[in-house]
Amino acid sequence: MKKTHLLLFFLVFYLFAFSEKPVRVMLVTGGHSFDTLPFFELFDALEGVEYQHFEQPVANRAIANGLGEYFDVLVFYDMWQEITQPEKNAYIHLTKLGKPFLFLHHSLVSYQQWNEFEKIIGGKYVEKNPNISPDKLSTYEHDVWVYIQPVGDHPSTKGFGSFRFFDEVYGNTRVSNTVLPVLTTKHPKSNETIGWENHYNLSKIVYIQPGHDYRTYEKEEYRKLIKQTIFYLAGIN
Repeated sequence: MKKTHLLLFFLVFYLFAFSEKPVRVMLVTGGHSFDTLPFFELFDALEGVEYQHFEQPVANRAIANGLGEYFDVLVFYDMWQEITQPEKNAYIHLTKLGKPFLFLHHSLVSYQQWNEFEKIIGGKYVEKNPNISPDKLSTYEHDVWVYIQPVGDHPSTKGFGSFRFFDEVYGNTRVSNTVLPVLTTKHPKSNETIGWENHYNLSKIVYIQPGHDYRTYEKEEYRKLIKQTIFYLAGIN
């Protein structure tokens, strides 16, 4: 009888442990070239994460048609400018539902003409524009060592000490004074805050600036950072 109970216990434990549903991610790219194969290998390697890839402009059409509501987290690695009013409304609608967003790297450059997007993501990379003075423009520098320090005890960086990536930095970007800093750097050509959490309506939103190419995608620290952030946004501790 005891053996039967023990076997039953392990059977229940096995079914429980391996029946948890993965976090469903809507992964959006488009508008900027990237190291395609290593990028998708990064997401393939994230245990407990199941993603469906949408490239712009198909992604925004899908969001406007309500498809974003069926995912646990929306992850953006796009750098897109074209957006219709119904698509804008769909983004706002998702935030009213509390749908969490994760924005990566060059997604900070998206939607230069949509002012509300800066409020959603919590900052902006300012591109060249005849109506903007040169001193207000953002800058970038490729192929530099970026030494990164986590801020506080945010769930995205649980278990992290300081770390580094050979990546790209952005300078003179706008960062809202209401965001919660998550990652900082002292690189002289970078903004100090390079990762943060923002809130818009009911949504939690995280932005992570590192992530330029395969040299970062393949780093264990980056994969852990992305996975922990996705789990955090999905409400998994």
